Amino acid sequence: MIVVTGATGNVGRPLVRALVEAGEQVTTVSRGTAAPDAPEGIRHRQADVGDPVGLKLALEGADALFLLTSGELMLGGGNVDGALEAARSCGVRRVVLLSSQGVGSLRHPPEFENAVKGSGLEWTVLRPAGFASNAFQWAESVRERREVAAPFGGVALPVIDPADIAEVAATVLRTGGHGGATYELTGPVPVSPRQQAAALGDVVGEPVRFVEQSPAEARAQMVRFMPEQVVDSTLALLGTPYAEEQRVSPDVERVLGRPPRAFAEWAARNAPAFT
Repeated sequence: MIVVTGATGNVGRPLVRALVEAGEQVTTVSRGTAAPDAPEGIRHRQADVGDPVGLKLALEGADALFLLTSGELMLGGGNVDGALEAARSCGVRRVVLLSSQGVGSLRHPPEFENAVKGSGLEWTVLRPAGFASNAFQWAESVRERREVAAPFGGVALPVIDPADIAEVAATVLRTGGHGGATYELTGPVPVSPRQQAAALGDVVGEPVRFVEQSPAEARAQMVRFMPEQVVDSTLALLGTPYAEEQRVSPDVERVLGRPPRAFAEWAARNAPAFT
């Protein structure tokens, strides 16, 4: 059995589907109820990575754990030590951590990765670039005004389709040969916010106007729903990325045997949100 934390999110939902379609027994874990589109036959437990007692109930009988942590846990000084101890005590053999590209570029602290690597479990770390699904933040403005507003319109980053992250995670959770590996997960090419707006225009069948925000305007908007520390590090990455943050990684193709999906493919698949 495989336990998936963060099971109702952009990665967790397609990961659960991929595992079930592959014939795996799955227990999903989230703070709330199961996702409304969750496949039949899964077991769901309400728990939190920061609550090892609740998590232990979900881990009984599990062989592998997909570990997704929250920004709140990191910023609040939390840790995953209790979750890993719960996994060990339940006989879990394999843990896959969804980390971030920012750990590799030293923008984010490595404590969660270090804990997993020192857990005594067979571990694999996934470090994805920015999610293509972050474009959902523009859904309302595209629908109502055919407009996308963002800072740093010409700065291109290799955003990744969360479905590709999920497929990599499913492969790593189910098959051997990935122990001790750290995979950098990116899309096939860097794409700028201006280019993303153009791709959304192709999806809706009308031009989508790009509006360049100043960093200050973007920050004022982002702090309404994100911690200031996260906002500042995000703006730094978006505006002045390091060379390694713009580099396309071969790891998705290395694991899946196919190239990662382009942003335009993600946009086409999610067209109803923008039309």
